[in-house]
This record gives sequence, C-alpha cells and structure tokens, in this order.
Amino acid sequence: MSIDETVRTELPWHLRANWAPVLDERTDFDLRVDGTIPPELEGTYVRTGPNPVSGTSDHWFFGDGMLHGVRIAGGKAEWYRNRFVQTPNVTDPDSGDVMANMGDLTRGTANTHVLAHNNKLLCLEEGHWPWQVDGELNTIGYENFGGALTTSMTAHPKVCPVTGELIAFSYMSAEPPFLHYIRISADGVLQQLEGIDIPNMVMMHDFNVTENHVVFMDLPVCFNLGALETGMPFQFNRDAGARLGVMPRNGTNADVRWFEIDPCYVFHPVNAHEVGHTLVLHVSRQPEAFGTSNDDYAEVGRLWRWTIDLDAGTVTEEQIDDRPGDFGRVNDRLIGLDAQYGYLMAMGGEGNAEEPVFGSALWKYDLRTGACTEHQLGDGVRGAEPVFAPAADDSGEDEGWVISLKHDTNSDESCLVIIDAQDFSAPPVATVHLPRRVPYGAHGSWVADNKMS
Repeated sequence: MSIDETVRTELPWHLRANWAPVLDERTDFDLRVDGTIPPELEGTYVRTGPNPVSGTSDHWFFGDGMLHGVRIAGGKAEWYRNRFVQTPNVTDPDSGDVMANMGDLTRGTANTHVLAHNNKLLCLEEGHWPWQVDGELNTIGYENFGGALTTSMTAHPKVCPVTGELIAFSYMSAEPPFLHYIRISADGVLQQLEGIDIPNMVMMHDFNVTENHVVFMDLPVCFNLGALETGMPFQFNRDAGARLGVMPRNGTNADVRWFEIDPCYVFHPVNAHEVGHTLVLHVSRQPEAFGTSNDDYAEVGRLWRWTIDLDAGTVTEEQIDDRPGDFGRVNDRLIGLDAQYGYLMAMGGEGNAEEPVFGSALWKYDLRTGACTEHQLGDGVRGAEPVFAPAADDSGEDEGWVISLKHDTNSDESCLVIIDAQDFSAPPVATVHLPRRVPYGAHGSWVADNKMS
C-alpha cells in the first residue's frame, strides 16, 4: 500500500473521497450543458455543507460552511461559485474549536441549510445565529433580527406560504427550558420567543409546521455528558421515550399537548398539514440514530405517516414504503399545506456504521396514495437533496423541475441535474457540468430572482 493510500484509509470518513473538503474558492462562467435548460428558470441554486477551512474537523457536523451556487438565466448556466461563509471560524480560525465557542452565537458555521426570507439569503446551522449572504454568495454578516433573537436558531425554519412568517425553534440550551419557539414576521421582525418545557436536552434537528400549528419532535437522541470529549455529545437513549408536541402557531408553553409515540428518530420531515382536527405528518423515520456512538449511521429513514387526532388524543403511526430515503422536500408553496407530492433522496449503506451513504436515485412520492416514481441516477453515482423549482408562481403543484446535485464516483465529477417533475423517471432535461468536484453536503434551495431584492 502506498503512503497516499495509507493516509486515505486512516482518515475519518468525512475527510475521504467526495466527503473531503475543497479548500479553494473559484468562479467559472458559461458552464457546459447537456440538454436544454428551461427558459422559465431564472435564479440561483445554492447549497451549503460542512467543509473545514483547515482541511480537518473532529466530526462532519463541525466543518465550516461552504456554499456552492449555480446561476441559471436565459436558458444558460451562467456561473458556478463556491464560497466559504465568512464566519469568525473562517476569518479567525485560531480562536477556538466549535464546542469551545458554543456560547457565542456569532460563531456559527452556516453549514446546514440555505433559504430565502424577507429578500435575504440566510445560511443556517442549529447552534448559532444565521448568516446572511448576497446573490453572489458574498458574506454580509450574522442575522439576529435587530438583536431581538437571543437564542440560536434551527437549520430548518419554515417559511409559511400563507403569511410569509419564518417559523423556527432553538434546542441548543443546556438549561431548562431546553427548547424555544421562534416566530418571525414576513418583514423580519421577531414576534415571539417562547420557552417550551421538555424533560431533556435532545437533538431536535427539525420540526413540523401546519397552517395553524407547530409540532415539536421530542425524540431520544439525548445530550450525553460522557460523550462531550468526542465533540458531538448526543446519543440515542430509548429509555427517554418519544413524543410529539402540538402547539398553536401563536400559542404558548401552556398550550402544548404532548402525544407519546414509539421511540425512533427523524432527521427530516417531508411536510405536514391539517384535515379538520387531525394533523397529518410525513416524515423519514428511522428506528434510532447514533445508537452505538455519535458517528453511527447504520440506520436510515423510510417514509412514514403520523396522524395526530386532536379530539381523540391519539397518534397513528404507519410506514408508507420500504425504500430508504431522506432529505425530503415539497414545492415550497405548499409547506404546511396539503401537498400531494414529496421528493426524497435515496439512502444506501444501511447497516454500515462507518459513514452515511447517499443513494443513486431520487424518489417522487404521491403522499396521498403512497405511490413512488423513481429517478435513477446511474451506477456509481450518488445523489443529493431534491429541490423543487416551480415553472411559475401560479403553476400547478408539480409543474416545474426537481434540481439536484450528483457525483459520479467513477469519474470524480459533479453535475447539477434538472428533472421534469411531471416526467420524473425520464432522463434530466438538462445536466450542468460543474468545473470541480462538489463534496457531499447538506441542504439548499432554488432561489428565484423574485425572492431576492
């Protein structure tokens, strides 16, 4: 075995192969395209992910946020850019590690999600404040809503398509209350910061929003002081139980109703909606997470439906499909409403605790019937989160395109694919060849020009 091969095998999984960080920033214009980019697409696809500026990190979750963006307009892929979000961890890398700076809300990594709200592009993770960047991925600064936000904010807030509110929460508190609910108006003013009582500090990565309610997921990936030295002190504890907390969107801690469910974990729901006094949640549920350690990825999610009957005080739990999938999205115009279609990324490598494995397909589900349409990416190709881009603001639910990254492990090349959502199993209508390898990352958005000032 050569020295280089030895180094590669001794590195942790999140620093090897296409998980490995890229350290340069570049800008490339007039990208090569196979097929035809729909002329209706006018905007930027942007995704973030952990990418340590030093080239190394103790855990994948802790890498510095690097944005990868593709600008699309006039039927062309005008540019590709990748940029580090210029947090203090990047601009002052010798000032301490992630865990040492957890109390300083300015020191986020911005490495988990990107979304637009109030004409601002926000880069998020769950332990700190969001960071704002402009349309060319240049960092503007942290966002704490005029100083009103005094907690961290989830990486997965929801923009309500009805009110324009940004609905969020924070779980990174080592003291009671361990949870806070956050509601921000369409014009960026903090309306509510409400402490919510839960018995343990848990890793609450995401939550659910309907037109009139929020649903918190108090699931048993619990803070474990004994694992603090590993850098990511959370581990599955089945004995802690699991429950769903339903609260009116303008409610208080006193209004939360808790519903017991079977212990499990959910990184990402797909969507939620109301039918009378019933809440219907579609989630990627897995039996556990971080079961043997905080770097255990042996379990993967599958599509489940949870139905909460507010009158009867019950939850019905039903598995919809056996295909492994996660990173679910819907058309953003139907977040919290009765969306018919959900899009998930296939997950592979179940039973492999060494690393998470992104699959070689994307799934389109009819959430009402459970029917699944597959889009195969090819042998040796790994996908990414599927993001929906509508044909127009008033188009039908699945009139538009699913945009995703893919990486060919055979050629070590990355592409952006544009798939007709109504002909989902067909080859992409366009494939944009990217000028560099794009490491596997987290979440992103299609940001139409009319969503940014």
